[in-house]
Formats: sequence, C-alpha cells, structure tokens
Amino acid sequence: MLTIIDYGVGNLASITNMLKRIGVNSIISNKNEDLFAATKLILPGVGAFDACAEKLKHSSLLSIIEQQVLQNKIPVLGVCVGMQLLLDGSEEGNLSGLGWIKGRNVRFKQDQMPADCKIPHMGWTDVELMKPSRLFEGIAEPRFYFVHSYHAQLRDSQDGLLTATYGYNFVAAVERENILGVQFHPEKSHRYGMKLFENFVRNY
Repeated sequence: MLTIIDYGVGNLASITNMLKRIGVNSIISNKNEDLFAATKLILPGVGAFDACAEKLKHSSLLSIIEQQVLQNKIPVLGVCVGMQLLLDGSEEGNLSGLGWIKGRNVRFKQDQMPADCKIPHMGWTDVELMKPSRLFEGIAEPRFYFVHSYHAQLRDSQDGLLTATYGYNFVAAVERENILGVQFHPEKSHRYGMKLFENFVRNY
C-alpha cells in the first residue's frame, strides 16, 4: 500500500486525487500501523522549512519512518518541502532536516539572476535528467510546475537527479537508492506528474 504521510502539512488531497486518476490506491495516514504496512511512502510538504521540520520531528511518526526508509529500504518520495526535508537543513530556518541526502537548501541568489527572475520561482519549467532513473521512464521533454524560493545544494553531485534553470541551473530532484525527492509539484503537473507517480508506484 502506498501511504501518504500525514504529519500536519502538505497537499494531501491533491496528491491522493492524482493517484486516483491513474488507478493507484493510497491512504493518508498518521497511524503507526499504516506506516509499518506501507510498501511505498510519500512525504509531502508546503510552506516554511522549519514549520515542516518541527511538525515532523515532534510527531510520533519519525522513528517509524526512519526504520522503514533506512533499515527496511521502503521507497520514499519527498515532494516540494518534503524533498527539502531529506537534506541536512535549510537557509530558511534553524532546524535540521532528516540528513538522508547530504546538502542544504539555499535561497535563490537574486544577484546572480536576471532582473526579470522574481523570487519565488513560480510556474512551468523544463527539467533535464542528470542520470538515468526509473522515475522518469517514458516522460518525453519533461516539464513540471514549481513554487519555491529555496533549492537544494548537494554535497555529492551523484545524488542529483534533475536540473532546471531559473536564472541559473539548480537541482530539481534527488535520488539515492530508495530515497527520492522532487522540488516541483507533480500533483499540479498534469500528465507529467501523473506519469511520474505511476513510475514511482510501478518501478520501485
């Protein structure tokens, strides 16, 4: 069962509706037994990094999530701030992230961008694969919908999966073994997002 982790933040209903459209059964849950029974996990997140990190770390779910992902190797997909939480931390706040992907989230550098590039980065943007991935099989000329002011800065470039350009190139997705994350919103990205979710469910 695919379980969407309910720790008090995220576009849970939007993700569920997108999964329904491709015929995937999922549940939204904050129950220990559902997380233990999960065969795949989605970690959502919207808003400020510290607010999401605090809710996750003060929930009763964190130890179970870590056991499932790090020990049992259950595939997990972080979405938007859910991806940012996979890293060590963020310039946006003071709290630490999960540290599963080494690096930090940094604010877009306005002084390195054209004047017409406003922060936050909002809208449809093309992405480019950094390495082969089952998550993007069958997605030709992928483009996704973004809303964010911070992006991942990785310690190990091998963890990068996608780049996108907004003023300059930035990491738009990560993948290390069973841990995946996307900065954009697949649930708002129409057929591209549908195919990404389908690949996550069927290929991992």
